[in-house]
Amino acid sequence: MIITPILVVFLVIVFTLTFLFIKTIDDRKWIAIPLSLILTPFIYFYAFYPMINIFSSYHHQKYFDSAVFINKPSFRYEMYDNIQETDTLLGKSKEIVNELLGTYEWLTWDDVKDDYDQDKWNYGLGIHPGAFNDKSEAMEIIFKNDKVIKVNTFKLDLKSDAKK
Repeated sequence: MIITPILVVFLVIVFTLTFLFIKTIDDRKWIAIPLSLILTPFIYFYAFYPMINIFSSYHHQKYFDSAVFINKPSFRYEMYDNIQETDTLLGKSKEIVNELLGTYEWLTWDDVKDDYDQDKWNYGLGIHPGAFNDKSEAMEIIFKNDKVIKVNTFKLDLKSDAKK
């Protein structure tokens, strides 16, 4: 385990709250302090830390890996930020994008042509971890003259799809 300043701050907060709670039960400090020291790691790792993970939308970020993107779609949202920051796809041809990301999952519908737009490929990124996340994200890759010019994301409302 790596000890970081935020870990220390959170542990101090949990210790203080635990100590104050135990002190309401038994006012003797010689009992409250050791009991707080013993209980703090358990309360932190089994109550406080899971609650932080549930209610925050933080997710780990990974470097783009073509094999992982294709074979493990559940990790795509972790790689998307790296794809955006490094402009991994900009300027690439459809053939190269197909090699890097695999075959598109769906094409964007074009109302003007009344057909699918072959220059707008979509890949599902999945649902970001955290409580109250009910929208799945997708990545849209836009081509012009067989080269990627833009990479967008958009949210898909899962609730409306479930009602249909």
